[in-house]
Amino acid sequence: MNDIANGWFWLGFTLFVIFALSVDTFLLSNKHRPHASMRVALFWMSVWISCALAFNGLLWCYVNYTHGQIVANQKAIEFFTGYLLEQSLSVDNLFAFYIVFHQFRIPKAYQQRIFSIGIWSAIVFRLIFILLGVWLLNSFHWIIYVMGAFLLVTGLKMLFWNKEEKDLAEVWFMKLVKRFFRVTHELHGQKLFIRQNAMLYATPLFLALVFIEFSDIIFAFDSIPAIFAVTTDPFIIWTSNIFAILGLRNLYFVLSGMAERLQFVKYGVALILVFIGSKMVLEPWLPISVGVSLGVIGGILLLFSCLSIMKR
Repeated sequence: MNDIANGWFWLGFTLFVIFALSVDTFLLSNKHRPHASMRVALFWMSVWISCALAFNGLLWCYVNYTHGQIVANQKAIEFFTGYLLEQSLSVDNLFAFYIVFHQFRIPKAYQQRIFSIGIWSAIVFRLIFILLGVWLLNSFHWIIYVMGAFLLVTGLKMLFWNKEEKDLAEVWFMKLVKRFFRVTHELHGQKLFIRQNAMLYATPLFLALVFIEFSDIIFAFDSIPAIFAVTTDPFIIWTSNIFAILGLRNLYFVLSGMAERLQFVKYGVALILVFIGSKMVLEPWLPISVGVSLGVIGGILLLFSCLSIMKR
């Protein structure tokens, strides 16, 4: 059984997503004051986590009523494992956001607009990659081994390739953008473009947005294949991704205040990718249950978080 949701579930969840994103975009971005950002971010992060857990409970009740307790338990574990996996992988992506904002010197008050645009576009990217991934797996099952090998190599590179923070001005992508846009050296409020001497200029805020969007596409190449190691149910994949994205903005503002303290977490994320990639490659000979995957992912995150705190 690959898809336990009917059309009404898809429609209902779509309406919820539109409502939740509207709250996140128009309500939180207007009232999110920089001096209270950590407190507000912690509060709303707990709200989105509570929503994800409540949804998982409703999902269990629905599947238990329609398909029985065994299937309900399986789907609930798949959702929670997928959600935890997406949240853990997003940590590395958020550190990339931190570097972008740091190098472009984007104040927290202006970072809100970048996230507002980025979250909406992230939804579109995830939908495209999920639909593409489901189609590929249904048409060519062997593609899952390619995905697993890709994740395994990515995780090993993160573990053993010690990357230093690059000057983004020297990145090829930045040079390509500057070939198409005139760029100012100063911020102009929350404007992405301004006119000077009758010519259109992009601001550093626009450059930061471009980098955020580009990094999110790259991140999707890791996160979407990874969740296929947990489940092939498109509704579970979609909902777990969306709930992870809803808390992304607030998770960033929490982590940005603790970036120096969580220096080992990125190695935990790399190990998770190695584990997931190995699971996908070795599945025919060494099947690993979703429950075991949940324990391994949670254990790795807890271990490396504790190591980071202890070193501090």
